[in-house]
Amino acid sequence: MRASTSTSAITANRHVASSPEGLVQQVAVCYLRHGYWYYVTGRIPDGKDANAIDRKLIAKYQIDLTERQRAYRKQRGLANMRYIRFGRWFLLLATDGHHQFKQDEKSQIRDCRRHPIKFEGYSISYRRSGLTPQGGGAPKWHACVRIDNTTYRELKAFFLARAIHRSVENLSSDFARVPFSRYAPIRRQLLTILRAVNKARERSSYERVPTSALNLRRKITKPFDN
Repeated sequence: MRASTSTSAITANRHVASSPEGLVQQVAVCYLRHGYWYYVTGRIPDGKDANAIDRKLIAKYQIDLTERQRAYRKQRGLANMRYIRFGRWFLLLATDGHHQFKQDEKSQIRDCRRHPIKFEGYSISYRRSGLTPQGGGAPKWHACVRIDNTTYRELKAFFLARAIHRSVENLSSDFARVPFSRYAPIRRQLLTILRAVNKARERSSYERVPTSALNLRRKITKPFDN
């Protein structure tokens, strides 16, 4: 039976992210680049068994497939799906093609090329590259991970409020505690905040906060526990 095959793979917990950073990495680096652009987000209500909901969704939408089965579905014009969860928040993703999921969730489905996935202050999207390929080829696309606009404005306001009231050491510690993984767009956002902070400090003749305070190197994380 298909259900028994799915259950054996589900026990590996390859759909339960070990951290917010792990979920973002798995979605941006592994799923979006393989065409899983259509999505629905949800939250499992308190009191519901999260593992039972996982099993129900994975079985309902035939998500637990081998790569060979996925390739065959794609060849036939059928969509493939992925499911990932952190805590009680979950994300269902689908590729191009026919699928019952697209009928069931027609009014809720979003395309991350137009509407970024919002999760834990992150904004995850799939974007066209700004570079024009040599020889006039098709434009390239890439996953884009940013701090979402509201969170970014709050973060910038927080640092500007402290810019001339805290020492370099205190501000450096605050920057080091910013929890977001340092993807390139996030590095640029943090550098913009740092420039604004240092501009305010220069007006008051205070010492600048060094760029090293931002810890700009992104750490690769293990997306799943096993």
